[in-house]
Parts: sequence; C-alpha cells; structure tokens
Amino acid sequence: MKRYRFLVLLLFTVVSMSGFGQSAKTESDNLLGIWLTGSKKAKVEIYRCGGKYCGKIVWLREPTYEDGTAKIDKKNSDEKKRSRPILGMDILTDFEYDEDLEWEDGEIYDPENGKTYSCEIWMEEKDKSKLNVRGYVGFSLLGRTDIWVRSELN
Repeated sequence: MKRYRFLVLLLFTVVSMSGFGQSAKTESDNLLGIWLTGSKKAKVEIYRCGGKYCGKIVWLREPTYEDGTAKIDKKNSDEKKRSRPILGMDILTDFEYDEDLEWEDGEIYDPENGKTYSCEIWMEEKDKSKLNVRGYVGFSLLGRTDIWVRSELN
C-alpha cells in the first residue's frame, strides 16, 4: 500500500511539474509562427533556434527580378553574401524571452539596405495577433517600430 501511495505521489509530482513548465513555455512561444511584415512585402516564420528565437523569410510578394531570377542579397556589406537568395534567409537572430510577452537581445537584418540592427519584439497582452518589431542603432529610442500581423503561409 505504501508503495502504491509513493507511485501515485511521484506521478502527481511529475505531472504537476510538467504542467508548470508548459505554461511558462506557452507564453514565450506566442512568438512562434508566420508573420506578415508591415510593408506586406514578406512573411517571416519565427521558430526556436536552440533556447532562443530566430526568423526567416518564407514568402515574398515579389520573389524574382523582372528577368525572372530569384532576388538576392545584393546590398549586403559582406561581398561573399551578396549572391545568397533572400527567400529562406534568416533575418531575426538570437532573441531571448524576457517576460510579459517581450523578446530582446536579438538582431534584425534588412535585405533592402544590407544593414543589421539591434532589435526587440513585443506583443500587447490584449492582441497577440500583432507583433511590434523595433529595430534600432545604439538605444531603443533611436529606431523604428514595424507592426507585423499573424498570417498563414499562402
């Protein structure tokens, strides 16, 4: 009988602890999914990369140049990267979940100008279908916020 009680108690403890971990994980994972950028030129899929969050371009409104060739990263300051395709490119890197629907300490790359910026991302508690993406140089006050909306791949 004591053995049975011990097993039930052990099982209850494991289930309780896994549920606790999932609730914290669920809030931080609200960022995951596909997002349409404010310009509506691209969709970015945000995914887990190790213990952090990253994002890559998975759709472009205009994926090719007029001659039919795929758009490439031609404005990158690194000459070796100028031939890589924009579609599939990682543009969000190394975001860590802070709390209260905020992700920070990451970077965002802008293939339109070839520059990388410090970045922070946050959601409003009331509307988790919108993402505030703020790229900046130096201080967060010196930047620009773009609002992305949750989307499907199509």
